Amino acid sequence: MRYHPKGISRRALVLAAGVFASLSMLGSAAMAQPVLDNIDLDATIQAGIAYGLSGTFDPMSASGAVTVAANWHTMEGLVDLDPVTREPYAALAAEMPTSADGLEYIIKLREGAVFHDGTPVTADDVVFSAERVLDPASNSLFRSFVSFIDKVEAVDETTVKFTNKYPFSLFNERIGSIKIVPRAAVEADPAAFGNLPIGTGPYRLVSAVPEAQIVFERNDDYTGPRPALAKEIVWDLIADPTARVNALSSGTVMAIEDVPYIDIDQVSAVATVEKAQSFGLLFAMFNTSAPPFDDVRVRQAFLYALDMDKIIGTGMLDNASAAKSFLPETHPNFHEASTVYSHDPDKARALLEEAGVPQLDITLLSTDHGWVKDVAPIVKESLDAVGFNVTLDIGQSGGQYVKVDANEMQAMIAPGDPSVFGNDADLLMQWWFGDNIWPTDRYRWAESAEYAELTQILDEAVRLSGDEQQAKWNEAFDLISEQVPLYPLLHRQLPTAWSEEELENFRPVPTTGLSFLDVGVKK
Repeated sequence: MRYHPKGISRRALVLAAGVFASLSMLGSAAMAQPVLDNIDLDATIQAGIAYGLSGTFDPMSASGAVTVAANWHTMEGLVDLDPVTREPYAALAAEMPTSADGLEYIIKLREGAVFHDGTPVTADDVVFSAERVLDPASNSLFRSFVSFIDKVEAVDETTVKFTNKYPFSLFNERIGSIKIVPRAAVEADPAAFGNLPIGTGPYRLVSAVPEAQIVFERNDDYTGPRPALAKEIVWDLIADPTARVNALSSGTVMAIEDVPYIDIDQVSAVATVEKAQSFGLLFAMFNTSAPPFDDVRVRQAFLYALDMDKIIGTGMLDNASAAKSFLPETHPNFHEASTVYSHDPDKARALLEEAGVPQLDITLLSTDHGWVKDVAPIVKESLDAVGFNVTLDIGQSGGQYVKVDANEMQAMIAPGDPSVFGNDADLLMQWWFGDNIWPTDRYRWAESAEYAELTQILDEAVRLSGDEQQAKWNEAFDLISEQVPLYPLLHRQLPTAWSEEELENFRPVPTTGLSFLDVGVKK
């Protein structure tokens, strides 16, 4: 294990007083408070990240596994979701926003908040940050997540007013999709900002080298509820799973994400391993605009044919749960769907017979993610057994989606996990079933009467709350389970490993990435 200095600098002692004060502000949604007496505030947290760095850090557009997780530490919204619990907490807002009518929210900024360059956060920065996401010309990935907003206005230097188009019960769960950025810096050089962004979070980004390393340092001017408990964080970008395991085993890093399923026992001998049930899924997607998958019976036959016990047991070493609905059973809005696809080869054959295609040839696209490649041959075996003659086409994700978007797909299996952006049921469904490229150009279901019905259900649901909202979402889950233009086969468990001897208060997240908010290195 790595040696860390036992002495604490005078500066760190002064910082500790501020840390104690900030931690006292934490609400119940945040992680458990660490014991500061145990933490070396001058230490470096070293971690192994499973994905390469690509794309911008600009929170208006950042969608990569690495950039999104990095922004947890450096950027803030008015309200953010805790990466571990997925519960909202006041970040740049002085307190959790409330509204008498669900239409207007008046929000005061956190006292003393400044950007990493030392400039104060103003209401103008908040308005700018919101409008750039909402502007269609910006092509922000997150625009659909906050489409309920009608306008954002500055009330005074430190107060903003949000006006919604309609009462929206998920305001606090969604408003964190807008990260607050400094208007002057973004307008001066948008590209430079995307490479090395300026935020208000507890850490600032120092450097980011693709395929190598990302370095963060403590933001000593941070005034929020989750102050940095380490002087520095260093992420080694280690895409190779064997190298990642070796880095943890040798003590080069203190934590790694995405422990290979086959290595869990080996890693458990030298570190703590925990598997978090995630929303992350393997889905099947069909071209519903052309035979044979324009017939819902063929789509259903595909799913009934799959031996999920073998796919999960053999292909994933039991590190997943078979789908019983669009959401995993651990999700607070889970509802068992009206149609659950158990392994039923006879039913699959009967459906194919009814559809007039008892025997058919199909090409099944698959991405080349390691665990997906492991299950693809088992999927083929199940399908071949009931009358599908499957040709597997396994390739890099980007290349496969070029084929999909060119209308060269019959069926596809691929992974996905939009829960990195938010965890409410509407957001997760909107990712694949909203007004976007998926239903129009990928599974090509947007012209169907059933899609119009689903869109109406989702639109009604977001205007409701409580049991009424859940009932509407249940209708959506049932409709999707019956029509299955795109549907989960399983929801993954994500194994994370870390050194409990070194890290205080670390907890794995139920999505890609690692969070070191409220985490320190033990003395």
